[in-house]
Amino acid sequence: MSGTSSSPTRRSLLAASAAAGALSLLPAHLAAAVDSNAIRSFHINVPEADLVDLRRRVKATRWPTKETVTDPSQGVQLATIQKLARYWSTEYDWRRCEAKLKALPHFVTEIDGVDIHFIHVRSKHENALPLIVTHGWPGSIIEQLKIVDPLTNPTAHGASASDAFHLVIPSLPGHGFSGKPTTTGWDPIRIARAWTVLMKRLGYTRFAAQGGDWGNAVTEQMALQAPPELIGIHTNMPATVPADIAKALQFGEPPPSGLSADEKHAWDQLDFFYKHGLGYAQEMANRPQTLYGIEDSPVGLAAWMLDHDASSYALIARVFDGQREGLTRDDILDNVTLYWLTNTAVSSARLYWESKLPFFAPKGVPIPAAVSVFPDEIYAAPRSWTEKAYPKLIYYNKLDKGGHFAAWEQPQLFSSEMRAAFKSLRPSQNG
Repeated sequence: MSGTSSSPTRRSLLAASAAAGALSLLPAHLAAAVDSNAIRSFHINVPEADLVDLRRRVKATRWPTKETVTDPSQGVQLATIQKLARYWSTEYDWRRCEAKLKALPHFVTEIDGVDIHFIHVRSKHENALPLIVTHGWPGSIIEQLKIVDPLTNPTAHGASASDAFHLVIPSLPGHGFSGKPTTTGWDPIRIARAWTVLMKRLGYTRFAAQGGDWGNAVTEQMALQAPPELIGIHTNMPATVPADIAKALQFGEPPPSGLSADEKHAWDQLDFFYKHGLGYAQEMANRPQTLYGIEDSPVGLAAWMLDHDASSYALIARVFDGQREGLTRDDILDNVTLYWLTNTAVSSARLYWESKLPFFAPKGVPIPAAVSVFPDEIYAAPRSWTEKAYPKLIYYNKLDKGGHFAAWEQPQLFSSEMRAAFKSLRPSQNG
């Protein structure tokens, strides 16, 4: 993996180029004078030898025996992962994904000693709302590729020019093309501060933020830090679980009496997740460095990533059985291959070790917040919990389909949610 970069030396030129969505390559003697705040172009170029080595490793996988049950209760099933491996080693073409990535403008800038990679696509519509969208684990910028054109070019997708966004899609530190922190402290709170620095460095004086999974944790921390430039947030994995519910789940107690149907459904989802779905998070939160196997084995990495949550795994298993879903085999392997090629299996896992935040506990977000609830998320947040968790809730909607990777799996629905969620925060709606 390689990246090349260059940048103007004067801030005025930098701001102008960034605002245009592209930076020009400069002669080496000028590039050498770039200060640490500069925004540099980033170019993706994966050596063919890396892809040859990947296919060789997949083909050389030493397989365990088949699970002794007929369901996924013991984990990722042998038949599913072997179908994935066969496709990965014989038909999958990374270059198709690389071409999609190369069609977008990529940049990198140093913040707090770490190079932060991001995609930056400005809309042609002058009054577009700047929006920073943050992925989670085991996601990446691959999750957001399908929403770039619908959000930046809404008139081509049946929406109005007044619905346009300028998009900034960063890679979390230790993930994808961003740098890998060499010191501790890069938790969601620090990343949130870095994201505000990034948006201001790009010249945005008024912007919104969106995220799910770790992206939600970062986005909520941005809101809690309350920079004046941040006008509102949206999340597709809200943190709303009341303290009495969380306590009962933690200690295996029965649910409190008087829960509504939606609240009882959320309880049941969380109860299953806490009992059967937290293994990966507990290992990464306690011993991320021990995961050498997923750094060395592509199939080991793929299985670890597939086993994130039961609904997502079930969808992926159906895809490799040949069914048509919101994701394709290529979608799934684009994401896993990015982790493999960037050597970020362990560096991304460290975020679980760094963070001390309770994932689903309300944080008291003090600014306007919008929530979209997808039914196959880890839990579907009830409106009653959401209204208490976000005192300035400006939008709440329950969708009929979609799961944890909402933008990736249901990009049209997700894009529509973004337009509706932030409509009231646009200047034209406020006189």
